[in-house]
Amino acid sequence: MTSFRFVAITPTGETVRGVTEAASEAEAVAWIRRQGHIPMRAEPAGGGLLSRGLRIEIGGLGRRGLSRQEVTNLTRELSVMLGAGQDLDRAMRFLVETAPNRRVGAVLNSLRSAVRDGSALHAALARHPNSFPRLHVGLVRAAEAGGDLSSTLDRLATLMERERALVATLQSAMIYPAMLSLAAIGSIVLLLTQVLPQFVPLFEQNGAAMPRSTRLLIAAGDVLSQDGPFLILGTVLLAVLLRQLMRREDVRSFRDRAVLRVPILGLLMREVLAARFCRTLGTLLGNGVPLIGAMAIVRDVIGNRSVLGAIDRATESAKGGAGLSRTLDQAGIFPVRAIHLLRLGEETAQLGPMALRAAEIHEEQVRIRTQRLVSLLVPVITVVMGLAVAGIVSSLLLAMLSLNDLAQ
Repeated sequence: MTSFRFVAITPTGETVRGVTEAASEAEAVAWIRRQGHIPMRAEPAGGGLLSRGLRIEIGGLGRRGLSRQEVTNLTRELSVMLGAGQDLDRAMRFLVETAPNRRVGAVLNSLRSAVRDGSALHAALARHPNSFPRLHVGLVRAAEAGGDLSSTLDRLATLMERERALVATLQSAMIYPAMLSLAAIGSIVLLLTQVLPQFVPLFEQNGAAMPRSTRLLIAAGDVLSQDGPFLILGTVLLAVLLRQLMRREDVRSFRDRAVLRVPILGLLMREVLAARFCRTLGTLLGNGVPLIGAMAIVRDVIGNRSVLGAIDRATESAKGGAGLSRTLDQAGIFPVRAIHLLRLGEETAQLGPMALRAAEIHEEQVRIRTQRLVSLLVPVITVVMGLAVAGIVSSLLLAMLSLNDLAQ
C-alpha cells in the first residue's frame, strides 16, 4: 500500500486535504469519491520534492508564460470547481492554494486580484497573453456574456487536451524511427572510426594498394576521428542558425508551403491542419462566438503560414454572405472531406457541430496516416542502414582480396 496526499471538494463546497492508503492512484481517487467528495488531485506522499509541490523547474527557467499543459490543467480544475457550485472567487482561491509551483501561483494570484477588483475574467486573462492565447480569452468572453462559464471551460479544456493528444500522437510515432536512425548512424560511425583503422597497418606493412572505395572510407573515418567535435559544434551552430532563420516571416512561409508539397508528409500535415481548424472553429461556434470573430481567433492558432491567406479570403467571403466552404475549397489545402462537411454545416445551419464532426474524422485520419508513415520509415531506415554497412564491409573485403592476391 502507498500513501497518497489528496485535495478534494466536499458537497458543501469546502476544500479538504488529507492522506489515504491505496494500492494505486486510481484506487485513491475511488476512495475519495466514496466519501462523497470531488477529487481534484492525488499524488504519492513519499516525502520527496515532487510530492510536496516543490518541483524543480529546470526546463521552465526563463519561460515567460505558463505551458499549455499547465493552462489545460488550470482550465479543467476551474471548470470542475464552477460545476460543483463554487463562485469564481472561491474557485480561484482554491487554484491559488493548490498551485503546483510559484510561477503558476503568481499568475493565478494576478488573475484572482484582477477579478476581485471588478475585472471580468476574460479581461484578466488578456493581461497574460504569453499564457492565455486569444482562443482562451475569446471563449471565456463569450461564456461570460452567455452565463455558461463552467461548461465552456470544460469544452475548452477538452479542446486543449485533444490538441495535446494530437501532438503527442505525432511525437510518439517518431520516437522509434528517430532511435533507429541514431542507431544506424552510430553503427556506421563505429565501423569507420574503430573497425576500418585496425586494418590500415596490415596494408601498410605489406605494401598493398587498397581499392579506392576503401581509401575513401578510411579517409572519412579519419575526418570523423580527428574533427568529430568540430563537426558536432558545426551541426549545433547550423541548427541554431536555422532556428533563427525560421523566425523570419518569408522563410517560415516558404517552409510551410514546402511541407504541404511533400508527397507523404504533406498529406499528413493537411489532415493535421484540417483537424485543428475544424476543432477550433467548431468549439468557438458552439460557445456562441460569431463566425467572423471565430475566424479571427482560428487564424491565430492554425500555425501554418500558407493557410492564413485561405482563411483571410474565407473570412472576407463570409462577410459577404458567400460562406466559407467554397473559398476554402478553391485554396486546395484542406482535404475534400473537410470541405464537404463544412458545406453541409452551412447548408443546414449546423456549422459548429459539423466542424466538430469533421475534426473527429481528421484526427482519426492523422492517427492512421501516422501509423502508415512509421510503417514506411522503419523499413526504409533499415534498408539504408543495411546498404551502408554492406558497402563498408564489401570495401573491406575487396581490400582483403587484394592483399591475398599480393601474397600469392
